Amino acid sequence: MNWLEYLLPLIFLFPMAAMGGIVLALRSLHDARVQSPFNAPLREPGQALRHRLDQAFSSLFLNGALGPIISLAPLVYGMGRMLFVEKQDWVEWALYGLLSTLLVLAFSLLLVRDYQRIRRLKLGLACELAVGQELERMVRPEAHPYYVFHDVPTDSFTIDHVVVTPHGVFVVETRARALAIGSDGKELNNVAVERERLRFPHWQERRPLHKTRQGVSWLTQWLERRCGIPVPVRGVLVLPGWKVDTSEAAPDILVVSGEQLARQLTELTPGQMSDAIHDKVIHILIERARLMELKHLRQPSV
Repeated sequence: MNWLEYLLPLIFLFPMAAMGGIVLALRSLHDARVQSPFNAPLREPGQALRHRLDQAFSSLFLNGALGPIISLAPLVYGMGRMLFVEKQDWVEWALYGLLSTLLVLAFSLLLVRDYQRIRRLKLGLACELAVGQELERMVRPEAHPYYVFHDVPTDSFTIDHVVVTPHGVFVVETRARALAIGSDGKELNNVAVERERLRFPHWQERRPLHKTRQGVSWLTQWLERRCGIPVPVRGVLVLPGWKVDTSEAAPDILVVSGEQLARQLTELTPGQMSDAIHDKVIHILIERARLMELKHLRQPSV
């Protein structure tokens, strides 16, 4: 029966399928979410980036473990076919080899993608942690009327940091960019800030300024709805490691390198805010962070 020649070689794929099942079972044990034993959300600097980095490592694990198993499957099936046929078909063998080669190339590209993604996320997380550490200086000693929130969730995106001071609220966005290399091999770390874009040595970007303004707009409207009166909100874009030229910058967004960030924020006065509104802003931000954290914890693990 000719169909048995194609069915029986599947026996040799059972051990590989079992190995794949073990890999998937180990992946299902992974869950990066940790629930606080107290009635407070666990939000640290770069929490969203930590989650994305965790997912990137998980993808690297799956592609690195399942890639060889899946890529070898056509060759193993072809070797099984050799035991059940009297005459070898070299065209069929060539197809098995071509399929395995294409699978190897596909998984190699996936691994390269995961590697580059992990590098970018690590750089972003390092800058987030540096900015968060600088902002924490504002709440020491605790008697100072400052409050710092990390990874504040909105309706469709996340604000890196929100700082509440006696004189207003600050939306602090962090962008990690590797320093450029000049033709002489030296690092170029100057960035010029214009009204709508950032001019780096070899490229330019508009999204960081747009994202900061988007965060300011959302927080301004949300706080006004919750507090009943306008609350002064200003955007701050931090580019760690870069020397910032703001001679042509728009006045609504403050772009800084991050050094002495805590001192700069304490000196800025975007507006006046009463003690009652100051305390209410902190309260509603804590409540929103707690609600979003509970919503996240109720979601099923992937």
